[in-house]
Amino acid sequence: MSKYDNAMSRQVESLPDLIEQQYEDLEPKTRTVLSFQEIFNIQRIVLTGCGDSYAAAMATKHAFEMLTSIPTEVVPAIELSRFYCEKHMGIDCRNPLVISVSNSGTGARVSEAVQRARKYGCYVLGVTGNLDSPLAEYSDKVLELDIPGFESAPGTRSYLVSVMSLLLLAIRWAEVRGKLTQDQAMDYRMDIRNQGKLLRELLPEMETKCEKLAEEWKDFPCYDFIGAGFDYATAWFGQAKILEATGKFAMHINSEEWFHLNFFARNAKHMGTVVVANTTNPAMSRNCELLKYANELHRPLAVITDGDAADFNNEPAEYIKVPAPKYPISMPLTHFAPVCLLASYISVLIGEKYGRGCEGDWSFCDGGYCVKNSEIIVK
Repeated sequence: MSKYDNAMSRQVESLPDLIEQQYEDLEPKTRTVLSFQEIFNIQRIVLTGCGDSYAAAMATKHAFEMLTSIPTEVVPAIELSRFYCEKHMGIDCRNPLVISVSNSGTGARVSEAVQRARKYGCYVLGVTGNLDSPLAEYSDKVLELDIPGFESAPGTRSYLVSVMSLLLLAIRWAEVRGKLTQDQAMDYRMDIRNQGKLLRELLPEMETKCEKLAEEWKDFPCYDFIGAGFDYATAWFGQAKILEATGKFAMHINSEEWFHLNFFARNAKHMGTVVVANTTNPAMSRNCELLKYANELHRPLAVITDGDAADFNNEPAEYIKVPAPKYPISMPLTHFAPVCLLASYISVLIGEKYGRGCEGDWSFCDGGYCVKNSEIIVK
């Protein structure tokens, strides 16, 4: 247990057990939620959601494409509900398949997006923990998430379960469509299940390093999170947790665009910079170059990786070790843990309430008011 123990850090500490428990719950569900015919009918996949659910969609897009060979895109809920071209919906065999993710299922934009998708003939799979929600009501099929209750904190456990559910769907559909043999599919599943054990082994060192970073970075006015491919969603999720837990400004960007934009930020010595860079990432060479130039700009650096300093030409940084899965698709299951610890520890050190405590200027947003209470327009 960390010396900066709090509800959010306790959520992180619970993740190893949660991985094992949720695997047992979700694995059989993902085998049966769609029929063989429905799986074979899929021509294209659209993943959608808001907030952490949107990040879960980004984290698994490549898994769907790599395993199933089905073209997959991630579309923010407001884009799908207000801007997505209806000519690209429901053209043949009720395709594309829209997978809409929301643990609560009550967000207005998600409800609006699935209603519009259904209007134009898309087949909708809702992924939610609330069978009484608008998302469940407007979906053709529902994959129910059953996440055990826990102390309230910026989403950590719900994000992991959303990511796992999508990964298991991708594996199952690849198996049914003949892209993976049964043995190969089970090997992918076992790799997912094994991430709990690997994370449990690394958590003590992870907590120690994140405590040190939080102490050094707590007074910084802003933070920069960088990643590409499978690692981009973790960078996106990191900036979200800093904003939610600490109220400080944070950015996310991919490792190429960083050179074109955030590279030019002033006061770099006071900008905590987190690079999510796993050694199997095809962008590894660019990440190494990024660290070199970030050091020349005197940026405080942390690297979340399954490798070590030697993999990055021994560039000076705080290297935080995360599990090295057999298959890259499993990376998003655990690699967000350090960013949650960092955000939670900084919030303790500066005495900040999660979500500003829904008090004062934020009192109107209690219970997710501004997310749930928004005019729904279906055109």
